[in-house]
Amino acid sequence: MARSIRIEYPGAVYHVASRGNARQDVFYDDEDRKKFLEKLTSVKERYGLIIHAYCLMNNHYHIVVETPRGNLSKGMQRLNGDYTQDYNRRHERVGHLFQGRYKAVLIEKESHLLEVARYVVLNPVRAKMVKTPAEWKWSSYKATAGMEAAPEFLFEDWILGRFCKKKAEAQRRYRQFVSRGIRKKGSPFDGVAAQIVLGSGGFLESCKDMLKSKGDIKEHPRYQRKIVRPILEMIFSGNVISKDELRQKVKEAHEEHGYTLVEISEYLGVHYATAGRMLKMAKSDARK
Repeated sequence: MARSIRIEYPGAVYHVASRGNARQDVFYDDEDRKKFLEKLTSVKERYGLIIHAYCLMNNHYHIVVETPRGNLSKGMQRLNGDYTQDYNRRHERVGHLFQGRYKAVLIEKESHLLEVARYVVLNPVRAKMVKTPAEWKWSSYKATAGMEAAPEFLFEDWILGRFCKKKAEAQRRYRQFVSRGIRKKGSPFDGVAAQIVLGSGGFLESCKDMLKSKGDIKEHPRYQRKIVRPILEMIFSGNVISKDELRQKVKEAHEEHGYTLVEISEYLGVHYATAGRMLKMAKSDARK
């Protein structure tokens, strides 16, 4: 199975989430949550991370993090690894705590960070654990909203700076902004491209070159190939295409660029089963 890649560069901003293995809780009690935030503080200092927002749920957590050094993977491996060791010692258990690798979505800062940060602190409200974000102790909401002192690892200045230069007024507007999000339908992640990038068209274009630089595109998971793949019109271009050439182009579109047989059949104007037969024949030809 192809391994999902990370797009990392200095100044990149991400929404990171990590869930418990087999959906188990990763925070047994408040002491666990305190320990996690201690680990987050340590990792933030060691790797120079900037934490814009966070929320600790029961079986997962969310962090909005900026990486001035372009070192997300190192920071997250340290955070999850150190916390798992501490958790296992405290609860006398062994084995994995988190489910596989953490999930990271690269975010265009100027256009999407605010929405994502609001989404993060509203997690307990959407889960019907509380009615308002202020009722949930384990998120960045109250600190950013001016309802309590900010922990040392949290950098709330950028978010507040989007609302007003005067801190008290910015905090008031931030509270209003988050409150409006309670009634808002949908998620900012509805617009995620290939499960890893959230941003404008220009931002996605800039990510294409970074993905291409990671090596053979065929080694990428299919959902990531969608960012860098050519459109079907380009794949099937040509004045005259023989049946053999057409079958090979179906194979190329499917195997190299990650297009589904449904997408290919709809473009060619043929039945799904016909596209499937063309792919099978192209594979057979390749083995001869």
